[in-house]
Amino acid sequence: MPALNRVQLIGRLGKDPESKFTPTGKKVSHFSLAVSQRWKTSGENKEYTEWVNIEAWGRLGEVCQEYLKKGSLVYLEGRLKTEKYEDKEGDTKYFTKVVALTLQFLDKKEKEEPVMAVDENAVDYEA
Repeated sequence: MPALNRVQLIGRLGKDPESKFTPTGKKVSHFSLAVSQRWKTSGENKEYTEWVNIEAWGRLGEVCQEYLKKGSLVYLEGRLKTEKYEDKEGDTKYFTKVVALTLQFLDKKEKEEPVMAVDENAVDYEA
């Protein structure tokens, strides 16, 4: 049976990316992305922001660490991944994040800066 696990987001980073290395030596970067919706109801402007946790592996993670900062506007494609852990009381908790596969910077650039888009191969992140 065919399956599809794809997410497309445009949003702003809520904080600078944080990177670390796994025990196997692979680099992974984490950051949060704010995706906002705006609408009008009865002439009143409304806004809702969804916060999404993002994980970027390998070269894509390096690029995120090097070029992105809090407030950066990006287009991101990735896949959903749900993990579980046990809290201090022993209860099982679940959280969902997006594993980034493609990233494009949308901030306006200086004249001499190139537009950059980065694609990551699916084999470069941990399953």
